[in-house]
Amino acid sequence: MEETNSHRIHTFSLLILTFSLFSTLALSRFSPTDNHLISCGSTVDTAVDNRRFISDSNPNSPLLSSAQTIPLTNQSPSPYSIQIYNSARIFKKPSKYAFEIKEPGTHMVRLHFHAFVSSNLDLSDAQFHVLVNGYVALSNFSVGKVRDFVVKEFFIWADSDKIVINFVPAKKGNYGFVNAIEVISAPKDLIADVGFLVNGNKDEKFVGLTKQALETVHRINIGGPKVTPFNDTAWRTWIPDYEFFKSSNDLSKLMYFGGRIHYQIGGASREVGPDFVYKTARVITDTNGAVLNPNMTWEFPVDEGYKYLVRMHFCDIASISLGLIHFNVYVNGYLAYEDLDLSSITYTLASPFYVDFVVDDDSSGVLRVSVGPTNKTMAYGVDGILNGVEIMKMNNSVGSLGGKICAGMVLKSWPRGNIGVLVPFVAGLCLLLSLALVMHRRTVGMRNPVSWSKLPTEVRGVDLNHVNLHLSGKA
Repeated sequence: MEETNSHRIHTFSLLILTFSLFSTLALSRFSPTDNHLISCGSTVDTAVDNRRFISDSNPNSPLLSSAQTIPLTNQSPSPYSIQIYNSARIFKKPSKYAFEIKEPGTHMVRLHFHAFVSSNLDLSDAQFHVLVNGYVALSNFSVGKVRDFVVKEFFIWADSDKIVINFVPAKKGNYGFVNAIEVISAPKDLIADVGFLVNGNKDEKFVGLTKQALETVHRINIGGPKVTPFNDTAWRTWIPDYEFFKSSNDLSKLMYFGGRIHYQIGGASREVGPDFVYKTARVITDTNGAVLNPNMTWEFPVDEGYKYLVRMHFCDIASISLGLIHFNVYVNGYLAYEDLDLSSITYTLASPFYVDFVVDDDSSGVLRVSVGPTNKTMAYGVDGILNGVEIMKMNNSVGSLGGKICAGMVLKSWPRGNIGVLVPFVAGLCLLLSLALVMHRRTVGMRNPVSWSKLPTEVRGVDLNHVNLHLSGKA
């Protein structure tokens, strides 16, 4: 079991992020206000999982670009390939798509890539930058020799009537490409504005998550199989946790629940996670103290130099009655949540909720999450459970998810293509341009502290004053 140091344990009132989903049937009815699905380089529309991707050759396409874009078709596609990956739009100079937005708020932006060879052009050689609404989403990006398709997912706040996606070749003579684009209104409250900053030294809330650009780095179904977009309300992909699970003991067990998941009812619905995630888990079985470190730990590779939003999903599918599970939650070795009692939050079994943490990388290139027993753990019971994890990279101080150069300098550097040389000179300029905005947000946050969100009125007996989140020093 991980031990905390002698620092005074700090306490937060927990922002309980309970779900208010009506049923699995209701989940399937999510219909985004903005729903742009584009099949790039194709001359015909394409259907994928009952979703219609519109050809960008259509006169109504949002493509706004120079004449130097090329539609490309894979002449030798696999018979098992998904149709949207058999065509692509090639960009030999800076080009953009502009999508009309009807409803301000968080939008999911997905970019689909698959490198194929056609017309003497090998898409694996492409290298380019992608900007989304003024953020650097991808920098010097290349699919390389990856044989499978690649999907890059971002969460972008839109407060105007357009979302603009720019494709910029890394240098003159190079090119960019994309196979398909999705720009979709995110489900209401999918990205909460407040998370808990975990660093072991301060009691802080991170305010302003909705206005951050986020890139999904990992989305994991703990203990279960891959969940495809067809089986997810918001068309997301969840992958198994096997390659990330690093525990050295044999105390963990996989668990599958065949019953009904009980989503809380009340308020706006939140399509946060599908049944397929909450019906599977890893659990720790108690050894009555016989094992020195019985924690379950997962390690995820991440880029250094960024903050990360870590969302952890919990659903008690292991207990036979309420009050039997108590455990601690750790992020990068810091105690992020002490004595988590699922029953005191949900008041029923098999009822999911999630908690958002914000954490700095620790310069190791690895982000770790763990769950383990507490002093309140019952003998020979279940010492911990985890159903799902999502890790999202947050934009840095220059508005980038891919380096130290801001979007404006990416555009100005073309066609010289010497961004690497400019780094020492323009990084400071980008920092100054963003510093005023950062300080303004923090000042507003201090003047107007965010209150805790209330639970749905239908959930009775919950006293937020008695639900605490404890931060302490590093283990």
